[in-house]
Amino acid sequence: MTTPDLTDAPGRPTTAGDPGALAGLLTDEQAAWLATACGDVAADPGSAVGHLARAGRAVGRTSLDPDLDPAGVLHGTLDDAARARLVVALAGALPPDGESLATRLTETYQRGDTPERRGVLRGLDALTLAGKPSDTLPPAVVRAGTTLAADALRANDQSLVAAAVGPFAAAHLDDHAWRHAVLKLVFMGVSLDAVAGLDDRADDELARMARDFAAERRAAGRVVPDDVARIAPGAPDRTGAPTLPTVPTISLANHSKDA
Repeated sequence: MTTPDLTDAPGRPTTAGDPGALAGLLTDEQAAWLATACGDVAADPGSAVGHLARAGRAVGRTSLDPDLDPAGVLHGTLDDAARARLVVALAGALPPDGESLATRLTETYQRGDTPERRGVLRGLDALTLAGKPSDTLPPAVVRAGTTLAADALRANDQSLVAAAVGPFAAAHLDDHAWRHAVLKLVFMGVSLDAVAGLDDRADDELARMARDFAAERRAAGRVVPDDVARIAPGAPDRTGAPTLPTVPTISLANHSKDA
């Protein structure tokens, strides 16, 4: 598995897991709520469950980038980023072996609605980015995170699948799972801009899978998504002609409106 470069490269979009994702986006009241909530979690880890559930009402559900990602599918929403901050606070309040954190994140994901599940996944991204370039996540957290990401990648909610292909996935999903995650986004019509570390991890096997997918779609008389050309240059386009690499159009599909 190729280790992706998760540094702040020029042009890399801000996602909900980035430490500065909320910079300048919250009102004073919203920022005060989040600071208080993070303080509560640091003092009492058990309070995280309630704060994670309330994040949407407290800071809102607006996209982090309304112009390029109106529904917040690709890079997340205000409440995604707030929940990611809460996960980081929770990690700091628990033993460093990660066992308790892994258990709490798993329970929160399993019991939560779609936004709370996205928040856990974006929180794993935040922990991954907070540890770069040398610190690694505890094995227990990595095991739990890969299990949760695998569950999210079986879902049909675009925002949940997109949240499962961020920096944590780039660093920790095995090649087989990661390739299938990328191809699922193509199938769902979600822009590959959602995928962290795409250029570093894309390989010949992913290109082969994308070309096979394109051939099957063409044989069935169905449209071949533009993003196929991004991971398999030369694959037939929607008309059946070979294509050159193109920049995909951002998916504007709406995601779950759960609270």
